[in-house]
Amino acid sequence: MASDTICKRLLKNVAERPHAPAYYVREGGVWKATSWASYGREVSRAARALISLGFEPGQTVTILGFNRPEWVIMDIACMAAGGAPAGIYTTCSPEEVAYIVKHSASPVILVENEDQHAKIKAERENLPDLKHVVVMKGSKADDGAMTWDDFLALGDEVPESDYEARIDALEPDGLATLIYTSGTTGPPKGVMLSHRNLSWTASAAKDLVSMQATDVSLSYLPLSHIAEQMFTIHGPITSGSSVYFAESIDAVPENLKEVQPTVFFGVPRIWEKFHAGIAAKLKQATGVKASLVKWAMGVGERAARDRMAGRKPGGMSYFLANKLIYSKLKPAVGLGRARVCVSGAAPIAREVLEFFAQLDIIILEVYGQSEDTGPTSFNQPHAFKFGTVGPPIPGVEVSIAEDDEILVKGPNVFMGYYKDEDATNETLSGEWLHSGDLGAFDGKFLKIIGRKKEIIITAGGKNVTPKNIESALKNHEMINEAVVIGDRRKFLSALVTIDPDAAEAWAKANGGSAATIHEDAKLEADIQKHVDEMNAKFARVEQIKKFTILPRNFTVEDGELTPTLKVKRRIVNDHFADEIEAMYAD
Repeated sequence: MASDTICKRLLKNVAERPHAPAYYVREGGVWKATSWASYGREVSRAARALISLGFEPGQTVTILGFNRPEWVIMDIACMAAGGAPAGIYTTCSPEEVAYIVKHSASPVILVENEDQHAKIKAERENLPDLKHVVVMKGSKADDGAMTWDDFLALGDEVPESDYEARIDALEPDGLATLIYTSGTTGPPKGVMLSHRNLSWTASAAKDLVSMQATDVSLSYLPLSHIAEQMFTIHGPITSGSSVYFAESIDAVPENLKEVQPTVFFGVPRIWEKFHAGIAAKLKQATGVKASLVKWAMGVGERAARDRMAGRKPGGMSYFLANKLIYSKLKPAVGLGRARVCVSGAAPIAREVLEFFAQLDIIILEVYGQSEDTGPTSFNQPHAFKFGTVGPPIPGVEVSIAEDDEILVKGPNVFMGYYKDEDATNETLSGEWLHSGDLGAFDGKFLKIIGRKKEIIITAGGKNVTPKNIESALKNHEMINEAVVIGDRRKFLSALVTIDPDAAEAWAKANGGSAATIHEDAKLEADIQKHVDEMNAKFARVEQIKKFTILPRNFTVEDGELTPTLKVKRRIVNDHFADEIEAMYAD
């Protein structure tokens, strides 16, 4: 009997609900549905097209583009053919794209458009394994690339039985997908997830939120991230629910209002934007309306406490608040039908969660990482506590080590890092995953208290390793130390100090004073030019948007440097908090 895989579950949907909508795309101002039967045929044709190109089990396909049906179809088709898809962030530079394509030895890449194809063309001579480039619908197929339709047509020459045989041959513990994620040092690492990892986690997620075939979601966050894959690919295929593909990241607010999803996943930055917009609108209320809003938020706060205690909110106050405020506000932001709202990929401020709870919108925080297929713990609709990341998901064991590191064991723990045995051995100890995060239990609820690794997680949920960026900053002859800032922030900034000897030389050459060099406009412009040149070599999320030249260097005496002159980030953040906040004041 064939293994329980995401590919098998797709075939089950095709058989059981062939005419039900699987996904929607907005064309000509109208959301057009594609049935499960058509979805299944597209995946079959794509898998057979790969087979016709000589694609063998164990090989990889890379995918570079925004969320679209073709992205998902190619992802599943690659798995069905026995391979492992690997998504690439659209913001990656040509060099970063080339690294992943080369490291995964991918013979096929799917790109969204000419702009993404240009990254491949710029590095093509460094990609000896890459044989075929396929472009998504609506883009030109130049320089030997294939259109999506021409690619699918190749599958018509391969019998359906070959496709089915490939799926039947899939092993539960076989490699299913690669999630490339940044480590603490060096280039990205390929997280290997098995078919069992994906199917078990998708089933667990379905059970946690009681996801049904009637649910709908909006796909808009990067599909190269395991969390969005769960909400766009594996979860919907497991539950039979429908997915709407956002037109673009800029169109998400309007698409959200049109779709009114029942399940919505957002990174903290998304919820922060909602928070700022709603709060600004509510502040405009005056008189009776302002009093009504204040009253309704008090009712919402009490209702949230009831829910946390396992009680269903009710009573006349809740009924009236819902009728007068909640039922009007929720649809206005696109959450009129939302029964499950989730925040993940980065920490979210408790104040934001409490604000939404006052408006009868409960946001459930999830915690995890690519290495455990997305979730470790999850605040559930019937068991949540603000300020925590919820209890461990059923079937997963979480332990706190002596140094407070969070250890994870369960069917969701990854196979290891692709082609990196040393990194695998550092992260996996027997069946236990060493998360690199520090935590503690508050009753049955897990709390995150810090990170062992020096990884910055932006408000958008992107993992950024600061070391390489800081090294590039310090390539400027005037810069002595550089500290990248960006944890929970919208963008990266930097604090830089000036080398004392270089300061004297600069002052002498430019007629200034070494004591006030941090205020020198010419020096600031010179460093800005360096930052601009440096940014061109990094992905957009890794680029420095602002920097501040500090009036002094870090010292051991002030506790900012260790005896071996390593920077203590936490102390620097504390000592220069005003300068940091000034960079984010806008």
